[in-house]
Amino acid sequence: MASSSTVSGDVRRGARTPSAAPRVRRRLPAGPWLFAAPGLLITGVFILYPFVSTVVNSFTDRRTLIPGTFVGLANYRELLHDDMFWIGLRNSTLYVVGVVPALVLLPLLLALLVQKNIPGITFFRSAFYTPVVASIVVVGLIWVWLLDERGLVNSLLETVGVGRAGFLSDQWLLLLSAMAVTVWKGLGYYMIIYLAALANVPRELHEAASVDGAGAVRRFLTVTVPAVRSTMVLVGALSSVAAFKVFSEVYLMAGPDGGPAGEDTTLVMLVQRTGTGLTGRVGYASALSVVVFVVTVALMLLVLRADRKEDA
Repeated sequence: MASSSTVSGDVRRGARTPSAAPRVRRRLPAGPWLFAAPGLLITGVFILYPFVSTVVNSFTDRRTLIPGTFVGLANYRELLHDDMFWIGLRNSTLYVVGVVPALVLLPLLLALLVQKNIPGITFFRSAFYTPVVASIVVVGLIWVWLLDERGLVNSLLETVGVGRAGFLSDQWLLLLSAMAVTVWKGLGYYMIIYLAALANVPRELHEAASVDGAGAVRRFLTVTVPAVRSTMVLVGALSSVAAFKVFSEVYLMAGPDGGPAGEDTTLVMLVQRTGTGLTGRVGYASALSVVVFVVTVALMLLVLRADRKEDA
C-alpha cells in the first residue's frame, strides 16, 4: 500500500515517465560545412584552381594574350634540350646543398646561446630575429650596397691588402653571396622553432650527463640533438623547399638576367622570366612550375624517409 501511494503521489507531482522524455533536436548535416565554406572557398580559388590551371596549361602552347592549343608533352620535351633549364636546376640544387645544412645547424647553436639567462640576452634575441621581419627587398639592397665593387666589404678587403672581390660579378661568388643572405635572414626564424623544442627537453637529462662526466660537446651530441631530432627534420624540410624555390635574393643581387650570361639563374627566376610580359610563354612556364613542384615534393619525401630510417 505504501509503494502504490508513493507512485500515485509521484504521478500527481508531475514525475516524468519515459514517454514524456524531451525530444532531441537533430543537427543539420550541412552545419559544419557552413563553417568550413569560407576557408574551402579561399583554398579552392587561390590554391586548387591555380594549381589545376598550371598543370593544364603545361600541356598547351598558351601565351599571355593567346589561349593556345593542346601540344601534349612538347613543353616537357623542350625542357630536356633547354640549356637555361639545366642551369636553373643546377643553381637551385646547389642552393639547397649550400643553405640547408647551415639552416639546420646554425639556428640550433644560436638557440642554445640565447636560451641562457645572462645579462643583455634580450637585446641579442631581438637582434637575431630582426632580419626575419625585415623586407627581403630592403635586405637585398643593403647587401648589394655592402658587396658592391665600391661597397664597404671590398673597401675593407682593400684596406687589409687582400684586394677587391667580385661578389656581384663573379658567377660563383654571386651565388655564394646570395646563399649567405638567405642563411643570415633565416637564422632568427628557425631559431624560434628550436627554442620551442629546447623548452621541452628535460633539464634532468643534462644534469645526469654532467654527473657522468660528459662535457658540453658530448651533452650536445648525446642529449640535445636526439631530443630535437624531429624538429631538425622539420627545419630541414622547410628550408629545403624554400631554398629550391629561391627567387628574391638571387634576383636582387644578380639582376633580372641572372648574373653574368645568366649563369646564376634559378628555376623560379626562369619561370618568372619565361611566363611574364606580353609575349610570355605561359605554357612553357607552367611546365617549369610543375617540375619545381615535383622536385620540392620529392625533397620533402626524401627528408621524411631519411627520418623514418633513423627511427627504424
